[in-house]
Amino acid sequence: MSLAAPLLEMRGITKQFPGVLANDAVDFNLETGEVHTLLGENGAGKSTLMKILYGMYRPDAGEVLLRGERVTIDSPSAAIECGIGMIHQHFMLVPPLTVTENVALGLQSSRRPLTDLPTVANRIRELSETYGLRVNPDTPIWQLAVGERQRVEILKALYREATVLVMDEPTAVLTPQEVDELIVVLRRMAADGRGLVFISHKLHEVMAVSDRITVLRDGRVAGETTPATTDRSELARLMVGRPVQMVPDRPDVQLGEPLIEVGDLHVLSDRGDEAVAGMSFKVRAGEILGLAGVSGNGQSELAQAIAGLRPTQEGSVRIDGRDVTGEHPRRVRDAGLSYVPEERMRDGVIGMFSVAENLVLLNQGTEFSRRGFLRLGAIREHCRDLVERFAVKTPNIDVPTSNLSGGNIQKLILARELSAEPKVILAAQPTRGVDVGAAEYIHSRLVAQKSAGCAVVLISEDLDEVLALSDRIAVMYEGRMMGVLDRAEATVERLGLWMAGVASGAA
Repeated sequence: MSLAAPLLEMRGITKQFPGVLANDAVDFNLETGEVHTLLGENGAGKSTLMKILYGMYRPDAGEVLLRGERVTIDSPSAAIECGIGMIHQHFMLVPPLTVTENVALGLQSSRRPLTDLPTVANRIRELSETYGLRVNPDTPIWQLAVGERQRVEILKALYREATVLVMDEPTAVLTPQEVDELIVVLRRMAADGRGLVFISHKLHEVMAVSDRITVLRDGRVAGETTPATTDRSELARLMVGRPVQMVPDRPDVQLGEPLIEVGDLHVLSDRGDEAVAGMSFKVRAGEILGLAGVSGNGQSELAQAIAGLRPTQEGSVRIDGRDVTGEHPRRVRDAGLSYVPEERMRDGVIGMFSVAENLVLLNQGTEFSRRGFLRLGAIREHCRDLVERFAVKTPNIDVPTSNLSGGNIQKLILARELSAEPKVILAAQPTRGVDVGAAEYIHSRLVAQKSAGCAVVLISEDLDEVLALSDRIAVMYEGRMMGVLDRAEATVERLGLWMAGVASGAA
């Protein structure tokens, strides 16, 4: 074994699923003390490659080496024994248990059959102090904020003495300040002799934290680079295979009258507590209002209440002067609202329905029927036109919608909603889970609708997206509006304070 061998090598990794070549002879390596980012669109093969490393999949070809020695990793427990840890985007924690109990869960104890929890708690305190991961070992998980829960996931990996740590979209639910803190922790862990694989779609974070960057496209390595020799535009080009406009052009638009007015709105969650606690705002014709916030602060309930999908307790919703509070979703739509829901497969389309059926799902009026019978020819012509105009990639309009990629399903929803010629567009997480190319297209469409005189309410957890598209920006925290800023006045620091519930950032 060479002393110069990388900490980790994955050589010629190939993995095929029925009809999909997920990884095609991929080479990837990780040095001791570095953060190596794995970047790529959805479906590029990142998750498959890391699941092979963590023993969740077995490769069809290729090999994995640790410090120059070939290893067989056929299960997550084998990966952990090899010193490989993985922090998933969705936390693997048991809410009723304490931090200590979660860290100890599944591990053998020196006091079998009892678990030596005091020893575990002391080690957690040591690791917390060493890496700046502030957390109380005795606190139940359900009482922790999102950022604190992520610290517990990192502590779990450190407790297991992971030398290779894979972090899958670790910043997806963090405020900007928490992201900055996490980057410091990651650099400290790398400096302590670990190797970190960082997976993210947020290019500014990739540039900030990485020592090296490997880009996957269509299951193959499209390029390897470093932050010093590239920029965000070049990374996007490598991911997509063509130049990408990172920030859409935003032509000046003459603002009109308010087209949506929300007044002192109160809405309950599914648990029965108050998810929206007195939200009020107006959006004028030709304007985009961005609503930022960490997930779980009432954004979903607000969107559903506006669209007529959730009852309101108090307050009002007006579309173009018409009171639609508590109205049936069809009446809200008839008043001029188009809704792009955040859960596209649950609320946006019916997966088993064809592309054509989903495109006319909400438009089956007189245009497409005569004397009670559907005008199939008119429907097909309309659907083909929408597929072409909105660049929906599909073999034909008869395939099940579930066969399309996430980005193309989102384009389908946009095509249906925008073809209704709305006055107001309510877009909730419109680019969540879509690749950078599809996000570019969706952004351009929303800006075009604003330019055409629509009022757009953009609800997004992606602060870059909110800053790029919005004319005014508001932040939701625990169901309340922390404040509103014009785009020119908004800074990441100020918005981040509001996202954390700190009112000192208010105007």
